[in-house]
Amino acid sequence: MRRNTLLLSFAGLVLIGGIVGLGVVGWMVFQPGPYGFAEGTKVALADYKGPSPTGLPAELAKADAATRGEYIARMADCEACHTAKGGPPFAGGRAFVLPFGTIYTPNITPDPETGIGKWTDAQFLNAVHRGIAPDGSRYYPAFPYPSYTLLTDEDTLAIKSYLFSLAPVKQANKPNTFGFPYNQRWLMAIWATLFNPDTRFQPVDGQSPEWNRGAYLVEAAGHCGECHTPRNLMQALDQRRKFGGGVAEGWNAYNISADTVSGIGDWSADELAAYLSVGHAKGRGSASGPMGEAVDLSLSHLTASDIDAIVTYVRTVPPVAGNLPRLAGPAPATPRLADLDNPIGQRVFQGNCASCHAWTGAGAVRDEAGLTGVRAVNDPSGANVALMVLHGSGGVWPGHPMMPAFGKAYSNAEVAAVANYVTARFGAVPSTLSPDDVAKLRAME
Repeated sequence: MRRNTLLLSFAGLVLIGGIVGLGVVGWMVFQPGPYGFAEGTKVALADYKGPSPTGLPAELAKADAATRGEYIARMADCEACHTAKGGPPFAGGRAFVLPFGTIYTPNITPDPETGIGKWTDAQFLNAVHRGIAPDGSRYYPAFPYPSYTLLTDEDTLAIKSYLFSLAPVKQANKPNTFGFPYNQRWLMAIWATLFNPDTRFQPVDGQSPEWNRGAYLVEAAGHCGECHTPRNLMQALDQRRKFGGGVAEGWNAYNISADTVSGIGDWSADELAAYLSVGHAKGRGSASGPMGEAVDLSLSHLTASDIDAIVTYVRTVPPVAGNLPRLAGPAPATPRLADLDNPIGQRVFQGNCASCHAWTGAGAVRDEAGLTGVRAVNDPSGANVALMVLHGSGGVWPGHPMMPAFGKAYSNAEVAAVANYVTARFGAVPSTLSPDDVAKLRAME
């Protein structure tokens, strides 16, 4: 009798565990769509009564096919991921270091042997919308096809047309370093079934044309959520914490929801537009790392109306508390001068930082060099400050200064020290980075 009772108890626990497990999976799978927060009714694009939110903006309505393809490719920001540091554009080879291995982006130039030169329209659509390669293998969702699936066929093929107009580069793709079971690509078919809706963009009847254009730019082409939205246990975007912050190549991709503490709820429309179009907003900081590349290679090439549409849409995303270390702001009114027992950090700052950033943190010559009030400086993790020291400002756009990289000049201990010094002197709460933390950040390159 006692044995039967134990067996029944064990079976009950297994059943409860199974129900809880199914509930957790169901919670991750059955969630709102990328713009499911919006009031109004989704309609098929063909049934939408307003101007089409897809394709080119009104200013470029009469542009030729070449201009159309390049602009839409800029919207989709293809170049950044498919270009290795110092390598030929679009030829692939860029490394993304993940917890379970390193993935290298493929060559998407029209080379027939190592690139996509033999791909048909149908194969290109299948790859972009469904994450399926011409040979039937599955792409990992590091390739943002769950966002690109919202792109129309016409816009997707415009990107293909642009890529095929480029000079072919013969550069073989590098193999990924995933170990078992992560090297089993067939598992991505299950993942895609759960998390890739494989549906094209549907405008929302009840929202303005500008909002719908912004939704298409942000959710489909720009795939902003891929960096700025947290991921669940199955590495899908957690739309219930939409734009609450994520991590991209070691950089903290900050909260861009309407939250006023850790998000952009207290940013003006003009500040957001400036940050997106030129990579800097006075008192808010400058874009760097992956965001700097996005400005350099994508956002800075968009028309003013498209930037305004992005701002309109993003400002409607509901506030959500970020899952990253909460920003500590506001910054102190004046830099801290006492109690900074960090002689190594002070030495590094004095030797290579103060000439541009100034001892006050206000920037010696340009607003872009200001440190006070900057989100990265008020992030208690200090990660983005350390990465800026290691790699510099990333993308470079006309008329804006570039911060050089100091990764080869300073040791991990020195980089950690100066990052901690900067956050302690100009931020609200000092970071406590160690040399080992900086070593891990270096490994992300």
